[in-house]
Order: sequence, then structure tokens, then C-alpha cells
Amino acid sequence: MGWLKSLLRTLNVWLLPETALMAGAVAFLRFADRATVAGFAQFYPYAVYGAGLLLAWRFQRSRLFFSMLLLALASFALLRTAAAGPHGALAWRVTYQSVAVLLPLDLAALALFGERGVLTRAGVLRFVAIAAEVALVVELVRRVPARAAAILQFKLLPGVLFHWTPLGQLALAALAAAVTLLAMRLLFREGRIARPALWGLACVFLALQAPRNTSAVSFWLATAALIFVVAVLEANYFMAYQDGLTGLPARRALNEALLKIGESYAVAMADVDRFKQFNDNYGHDIGDQVLRMVGAKLAQVGGGGRAFRYGGEEFALLFPGKSAEEVLPFLQEVRKAVEETSFTIRGRGRPRKKPESPRTTRATRRSVTITVSIGVAERNGRQHSPDLVVKAADKALYRAKEAGRNRVET
Repeated sequence: MGWLKSLLRTLNVWLLPETALMAGAVAFLRFADRATVAGFAQFYPYAVYGAGLLLAWRFQRSRLFFSMLLLALASFALLRTAAAGPHGALAWRVTYQSVAVLLPLDLAALALFGERGVLTRAGVLRFVAIAAEVALVVELVRRVPARAAAILQFKLLPGVLFHWTPLGQLALAALAAAVTLLAMRLLFREGRIARPALWGLACVFLALQAPRNTSAVSFWLATAALIFVVAVLEANYFMAYQDGLTGLPARRALNEALLKIGESYAVAMADVDRFKQFNDNYGHDIGDQVLRMVGAKLAQVGGGGRAFRYGGEEFALLFPGKSAEEVLPFLQEVRKAVEETSFTIRGRGRPRKKPESPRTTRATRRSVTITVSIGVAERNGRQHSPDLVVKAADKALYRAKEAGRNRVET
């Protein structure tokens, strides 16, 4: 079942919860009548932007703050110029194409760069950049609208290829560049920032596909904002309940799981053998790699078990509905999996990038064996509370250490 757990984790990283939000938004537009959509669009953006700004202030999230600001400005500009009617058609075209070029690039830039604060030097520079963009669009509309529209709608490729969208080729190129940068971030680095940004861009694209439908524009830009708000809530949840190093649920998640687990369960405590000595010899960076490897192996435990990072080099495994005797085969299996995993330590003189003509020497790499000791206990008449079961498992772990390590004790 390890492959299934891995698949579910991958789907969670790539799809959830944005998929659910997008599906709900599409279903609402599909099945609600126009009057309902128009009425909903009257208050929905204000609620989302307000909640986003409140969360940005409460949790010091500058990226969320500036994302709300950009989306609100874009929505205001598009709705304001669309309401001008036929005599303002040229101003609307310039505004629409300008937003289509600038907004995706701005949102991608916010996702690619880290938190820099709002009332900081970097935050002030972001304010200045946004103000400069607004001023540029205003000046284009006021002074050279016809020339600006011609540039923004310049056709490098045959127009017949783009009859499916009102977006100009420059706007499509900007959107493609933003999507490419975020996709690379998602593939090669942490996905919890790039993923909502990509889904947010999808909402922006849908908003720009129906530029004259003010309800749709307002709705989809607000949905992009909602995705960013949910992403911040999700990030705060993971900070509290997930271990940042191993990706496993943290001790707080274990404590809450124990409160609702029921009457029958077993708890195993696992500890990396001689980890302090290993850290002293090879350094904390290598030690972190060991913990990640051990966490990955423990996460694949069978028997319905769930692995947690308990703290330091210690892990916990929770088995609902199982006795200590029933989980022993699964614990032995995962213990052997850790022991049999080849762990290679990079030599201090070895370059980080592979040279053109590498020469393998014993000095550049060294393989070491990592082992874990495990103690397991179950809920019974003597150990009737989660705290007592965990303490009993800890005592069993101590016995495993005393008996020679790399073993399982009850």
C-alpha cells in the first residue's frame, strides 16, 4: 500500500484544494441563472478581498496582500472601463490588454520571490512598481490610446490561429511566460507556493476570456483571490501540523489523532540509532538527510499504520484497531527497509556538480548503514489513556536500545 500513499501525497501536492474550488466555481456558473450570478458577484469579491487583506495583516503575508491589491485593481479597472460604453471602447481595449499583459507577470513574480513584508524597503518597492504600472496604463489611455492599442494587439503570428480568444498575442506570451516559470518552480522546488499561483492564473485567464461579461470578470478574479486565501490557510495548517523536514505529520497531529482514535490501537516509537554520534561525525546537513530518508521509509509502513515525526530523531507510528502483536510483522518489515537502504555520504572534497570527466575514488563517497530501534505498546486495562500508551512504547523503545539496537521490542 506504500505506492497508494505516495500517489495520494502526489495528488495532494498537485491538485488539492484548488481543484475543488475550481470545480465548485465552474458548477456554480454552469447551473446558476444569470441573475443569481450577477447578484452573487455584487458581494463575493468584497468578501474575498476583505478576508484576504485581514489574513495578510494577521499572519504577515505580504504576497497575499499584494495579490489582493493587484486583483482588486484589475477588477476595478476592467469593470470601470467596460461601464463607459461604446464611446470608451478604445480606452477599454487598452486597459483590457494592459491588464492581460501585466497581471499574470505580477502574480508570477510575487510567487517566485519570497515574503518581503509590506512596510519594508522591498514592500515599498512593490508599491512603487504597482503604482508605476497603474500610472503607465492611465497615461496610455489618456495620451496615445490608438497607438497603445495597436502595440498591445500586435500580431506576430497569423490571426487565424487566435480566433478562440480575445487576448492579444502579447498578452498570451506574457501568460505563457508566467505559467512556464511557475511550472518550473512547481517541478523543481516547493510546490505549495507555485501551485495556487498556477490555479490563480487559470482563473485570471477565464476572467479575461469574457471581458465584456462584468459578472464573470468579477467572479473569476475573486475566485483567484479565494485560491490565494485558501493557500495561506493551508500553509498555516501545515506549519502547525506537518514537519517541515520530513513532510510527515508532526507531534501535534499525533496528539489530535490519539484523542479520536477509539478504544483499540497500538503505538510504536522509533528512534534512529546513534544519531547524535552521527551528527557529530558528519554534520547536521547529513543528519537531516538521514531523518528524511527514515521518515520516507516509515511512511510506507503497512498494517494501516501512520507515521509521525515526534521530535528530534524520534518518530511515532499509530495503528488504529490493532494490537501490539498484530503490528510486529509490519514494524519488522519497516525496520529492515531502513537497514537495507544504502546511504551514501558525499565526501568533503567532492564537487556539488558532476564534472565532465569524473573519477570515482573511495575518498569522495562512503556508504553507511542506518538503523532504527522500535518499541511498541497497545491500549489495555493498565494503559488506558494515550499518554500511558505512548509512555509504554517509549519504555519498550528503551529496552530495544538496551538489547543492542536495530530491533523491535514490546
